[in-house]
This record gives sequence, structure tokens and C-alpha cells, in this order.
Amino acid sequence: MSDKITVSSSDFELVSGLEIHVQLNTNTKIFSSDSAAFGAKPNQHISPVSLALPGALPKLNKQVVEKAIRMGLALNCKINQVNYFDRKNYFYADLPKGYQITQDNKPICQDGFINVKLSNGTEKRISINRIHLEEDAGKSLHDQDERFSCIDLNRAGVPLIEIVTEPDIRSAEEASALLTEMRKLVRHLNVSDGNMEEGSLRCDANISIRPKGSADYGIRCEVKNLNSIRNVRRAMDFEFARQREVIGKGGVIIQSTLNFDSDQGTTSPMRNKEEANDYRYFPDPDLVPLHISDERLAQIRAEMPELPAVILKRLMTDYNLGLSEAAVLGDDSDLFHYFTSGLQNIQQPKSLINWLTGPIRAFLSDNKLTIASFTLSPHKLSEVINLVDEKRISHQVALQRLIPDLLNRPESDVLQLSTELNLLIKDNADELYQFVEQVLAKFQPQVQAYKNGKKGVLGLFVGEVMKLAKGKADPKKINDVLLQKLNS
Repeated sequence: MSDKITVSSSDFELVSGLEIHVQLNTNTKIFSSDSAAFGAKPNQHISPVSLALPGALPKLNKQVVEKAIRMGLALNCKINQVNYFDRKNYFYADLPKGYQITQDNKPICQDGFINVKLSNGTEKRISINRIHLEEDAGKSLHDQDERFSCIDLNRAGVPLIEIVTEPDIRSAEEASALLTEMRKLVRHLNVSDGNMEEGSLRCDANISIRPKGSADYGIRCEVKNLNSIRNVRRAMDFEFARQREVIGKGGVIIQSTLNFDSDQGTTSPMRNKEEANDYRYFPDPDLVPLHISDERLAQIRAEMPELPAVILKRLMTDYNLGLSEAAVLGDDSDLFHYFTSGLQNIQQPKSLINWLTGPIRAFLSDNKLTIASFTLSPHKLSEVINLVDEKRISHQVALQRLIPDLLNRPESDVLQLSTELNLLIKDNADELYQFVEQVLAKFQPQVQAYKNGKKGVLGLFVGEVMKLAKGKADPKKINDVLLQKLNS
């Protein structure tokens, strides 16, 4: 089939739920002291536990429990204070034990929800069935050797949470909005880096269709290992169209596990879909039940940061921001922390917001930097902005001269460096009048055009005077002097 199938929603509706796998950003694996870092050479982060050698026993990493609880609280879940681990039995070449340690009947979090905002401004509530802890499998590499597949077990045992939604999703847009919100949350809570390209966040989509108005669910197909939000949308749109076409031709949907070809934008069968009884779950005898005390749960709850949705509303209320402007700050936890640190030294908070969402954001983008790698401290950026607001240095000079010098000499005092570089505005009225007269004499045709009603040339005059002043003049004063001369 082609991905150019026309999708119509006139008689059928999409029904989908997502299984979102989140790699937790712990230093070590879930059941061993092996490093969980990404990017090492194959089979460098392994040990008898990762290799499932006889006699090797798992030991739970307590940090993964806290991170799972933080995510559960953010998603309004019930936290099961007594839960345990199970063995899920299946064979893949990159699963050394022949089973995966996971949670079946008693996951750590259950029965939550999340509200996501859609492009038309409405909100959709998507219920969370469960969040459970489990270990990741290794990785099979099929392009390293002509005759053999190679196995890299660095990833085996890396801690995961799996977030399973109810089948509440009715469009590819809703799925995209959900994944975007989840990625924002895991980063904000410092649960994961949310990097889909590295597999830190990946998704399986259960997709079915049913006649509009029906309460019954159709036969679902599971599309595995979708590693970008765009591919989730493409896979969902394609599967909706494929299933609709099959039923339209009198066929039946076969429950199966599907692969998604990102080059073609199509799905293809991998295997028939397994049921829970195929995995022969049973409690893991090597791991004792996990007990979370009332005191520990209360402590984790008390240490929870303010959630992005709350931050967004507060930014809009406290600083009179529009939704899009507030989202620039509220959706990036590093930028928001930079902003809150800068508030301690800023005279006008709105100026700090304008700089961070405008010129600083552009500077970071142009130089391929993030706010986390920006070496100018929030304290010193606020001092620069205060100088601009006090008309002691021009906006242009601050951005083009002072900030680059501060990045090279981050220990420097802002005012002292401005003085040393001769960047401060000189309040010399006689000199300013001379510069204005020089510019007006040089641009006589434009002066005449201004007097004939072409007011836009005023910006040219201001720019030329600023050049003569080497940026060390107040643009408003230049503007006032120009208007006085031009209108006299």
C-alpha cells in the first residue's frame, strides 16, 4: 500500500492507546551497578547481572522507584505502596535471561490522567491505565556483518517506566499532543532526557477503528518502536486508512504486531499479537516486594517541582504574558530556572522576559547553544539588562559587544567591563547635535522626502547618528533631537 491513501473519517473513527517507554536517567541500571550511559562502545557496560550468568542476582536501584513515583504524581495516579516485580517470559537474542523483569498485576502507579491542549484551543483528557517499572533489553545489530547479527548488551537492564494510556485517543493530533506533553514532563521532572533519537523516549501505538457512534472496540494492531512524534502521526494516519480500506472491501482486521517503515510511511506485519498468557507472568523470586512508606511518599510529594501547566498560568497572570510567550519560558525547564534566578537581580522582570524570549533565544539558536550551556550567569545578564533599561548602554551595543565579551570573560564585573571597553552612553548634548547635523547634511534628499510626508526615513537618520556615536548614544535622545531639527 502507499502512504497516499485518502483518509476519511466520515463513517469510522480512530481508537488508540499508547504505550510510552521512558528510559530513566539514572547513572546505573535498574538491577545492577553497570553504567546506564548512552553511547559507549558495544558491550562495555555489562556485568554478570547484565549477562544473566548463573548465580547473578538483581538488586533494585532505589532511584528508579523515586523517579517512577514523581511521574505518577505528575499524572494524577494512585501510588501503590506495596508492589512487586514479575518475570515476563519470551525469547529474543538480545534478552539474555530469556525473560524480562517487569511489573504485571501490581504496577507502581495506576489510574491517572493528563489534559492535553489541541490546536483549536480545546483540552482533551486522556486517562492513564498504569505506569510500571521494568528493565530494557539489549540491541540486535543486523548491519555489522554479512553473515551474522551482532548483539550489544549495553542497554540490557537500563531502567524503564512504561506509561500505558486508556484507548482514549481519537486522532493523530491527540497522540502528538500527548507525546509532546510527556516529553516536556519527563524533562521537567528530571526523570529522563526524553531524547527520542537515542531511544530514551519511544512509543508503541495500539490502533483500531470502529463505526462512528459505536461503543464497541475494534480489533487492534500494535505498531512497535515509533521513535519520533512525526512517525507516530504518520503511522496512525496510515493504519487508520489501511484498516478502513480492509473493512470497506469486506475483509477483517487480524490482531497483529506491526513494523513502521519511516521511509515509505507504511506498516507491515511482524508477528501475530501475543496475549498476556503467552508471556507466562509470575512473581520474580529473586526480588522481595517493594514497600513505599507513608513518610517516603509524603517526602517525594513535598519535593515535587511546580508542574508546567501551573507555571504557564502563573507566568500569564503575574507578568501579563500571552500563551505563546509564556510557553517559551514555561515549557523549557532550564530556561525557566534561568529566568527565576535572574529575577533576583533584575529591576524590570518584563525586560528579562523580553530578552530571554527575543535576542538571547536568537543568540543561542545562531550559535547552536542551549541555555544550560550559556556561560553568562543569570545575575550578570540581569545587570546588563539593567544598564540598558537605565539608558547607560544601548541595546545594540549590549548585545553585540558587551555580552560576547562577558562570555569570554565571565568573571568580569559588568559595569567595570562596560567602562573599560568604553561602551557606556555619553550624555554630551553638543556632540549629539553635531552628529545629527552631519547626518542631515549628508542625506538631503531623504530630509526632503521626510518633509514631504515620508516619515519612515527617520529610522535611517537614527541609525546613521548611532554609527557616528559608535553606539554610545541613547536612541530616544537621538530621535528627539532629529525631530526637533526636522520640524523646525
